[in-house]
Amino acid sequence: MSTDIESLRTQFDQGTIPMGALAERMGIELTEASAERVVGRMPVEGNQQPFGLLHGGASAVLAESLGSVGSTIHAAQFGRVAVGIEINATHHRAASEGHVTGVATPVHLGRTLATWDITITDDQGKKVCTSRLTCMLREMPGS
Repeated sequence: MSTDIESLRTQFDQGTIPMGALAERMGIELTEASAERVVGRMPVEGNQQPFGLLHGGASAVLAESLGSVGSTIHAAQFGRVAVGIEINATHHRAASEGHVTGVATPVHLGRTLATWDITITDDQGKKVCTSRLTCMLREMPGS
């Protein structure tokens, strides 16, 4: 992903929102993205802690990635970009194989802040983690 400002503006204009190298390295795939709902999934394998369970930090990365995409889509209508300013995560159960799927839905979509609830489930639909993300909507750097 390029961090060149003009390149980012072009990507926003084309409706392609970059997720970044971390999300790519973790195998996060977007399956749905709008300002009203963002869905993505991530493999458990490769994102585990030493006991073979999904790492809690990996769940937080998935949650922040999904909420940030939705916030960025929302912010684009104001000519702004989204930056995460607060995240929390509650881990409800372990996942040790397959994929986890996150669904992000907005709690608040304003002109300066966007807040999202993100629910992460395993392949059986059981809740693994819930998270809340707040993003600040700022002017594009270099504007």
